[in-house]
Amino acid sequence: MLSKGLPLIQDADLNGKVVLIRFDHNVVKKGVIKDPFRIERTIGTLYHIIDRGGRPILMTHVGRPKDKKTGKITCSENDSVKPIVEYLKRKLQTDFFIPECTIDPELGISNLSNSVFRAIGDMKDRKIGGIYLPNTRWFRGEEDEGFFRDNLAVYLSDLADIYVNDAFGSWQPHVSTYDITKFIPSYAGFLMQQDIINLNRVTNLEPPFLAVVAGSKYDTKIGPLTKIYEKADHVILGGVLYNAYLCAKYNISIKGIAEDDIKAARNLVKKDREQKKILEMPYIMESDVLEEKAEGKHRAVSLSDVKSGDSYNYVLDIDPKSFEDENVSNAILSAKTIFVNAVMGLTPQFPDGSRALYSELSKNTAGKKMFGGGDTLQEFKNLCPGTYLSVLDDEQYYFFTGGGTVLKAIEQGSPYGLKPVEGLIENKERLRKGN
Repeated sequence: MLSKGLPLIQDADLNGKVVLIRFDHNVVKKGVIKDPFRIERTIGTLYHIIDRGGRPILMTHVGRPKDKKTGKITCSENDSVKPIVEYLKRKLQTDFFIPECTIDPELGISNLSNSVFRAIGDMKDRKIGGIYLPNTRWFRGEEDEGFFRDNLAVYLSDLADIYVNDAFGSWQPHVSTYDITKFIPSYAGFLMQQDIINLNRVTNLEPPFLAVVAGSKYDTKIGPLTKIYEKADHVILGGVLYNAYLCAKYNISIKGIAEDDIKAARNLVKKDREQKKILEMPYIMESDVLEEKAEGKHRAVSLSDVKSGDSYNYVLDIDPKSFEDENVSNAILSAKTIFVNAVMGLTPQFPDGSRALYSELSKNTAGKKMFGGGDTLQEFKNLCPGTYLSVLDDEQYYFFTGGGTVLKAIEQGSPYGLKPVEGLIENKERLRKGN
């Protein structure tokens, strides 16, 4: 269910209106589209706007072109929206115009030229299908505070009559996701609505609930992992999270695992001694080298052989036979709600644990399975392409477009506490009051 306070695109009068849409089309790596999944998920919103007579201006961020230390914005072709525009041209058989702009080599874009306003006229006359603005993070002010932030918010709002946010994966309150809602009528697109509905199934779930969580840094996952642990009946850990847990519980050292991560994991170990929710993967994969899966330099290690004080080289994966363990298998097969934000292997050379996980999850035909995070989805698609294609339209599966957003919402206990969502709700309330 959606909150009644959330303004929905289906309730907006779009006919003849210029509609500024914030998507999360952050799919370009080094100038090439890695996976068009996020673009495909927004086509429904774009079709709806055009079908209802709207004139679309699209925008998205790509990558992280701003250096947080120096504030310098590097506008490289590697993070241009051009590949996205070319994809949409092929997909929709229509032209999207990218406005010209002056780029400062250190400050990015301060404003667009008059070409954008001429393009809006052409769009209204149906000479072009739509406009796609340059990478939002190329704009000075998008991630800043003060004058340039306020200036960009006003500038963008002057381009359009209506704003639509269909970028649930972009939870940071930047100008293009939040500030603009202070100026023009604003609505949630269909993808945002679907992500919120399915996220409610995680925060208000049907038990038994199994959570599978991994990550390359423990400290960034402490908050959401704590919330997930409270709700879950069983938890499977992977990556650095599991390595730090093993170090803390068994008093061992694993190469590459920082003492700070081990220290942070001790609270989880203490909590689990009482609640016993963590399903230990009984076999891990140790490697002597980090960069490759070299013959003779990696081996399976059984936790039953681990002793206090032992030291191990890099632990880079879960051995697939761990999923044959009765406790692990039963927990997966009996779960009614499963949330997966995990790649089991720490490097691409060790994919076997992830492949075994996704294969085992597919055997549960009754539970709702929700996947969060671009890495998780990409790994699933690459390792189990047949299963991936077969479940894309399966109502028992749902693929979130932003793993970080999902974890942030879980940590807060609700998607409605995210600032971009709050901005939409506040906008609706202001319009209701006539402000």
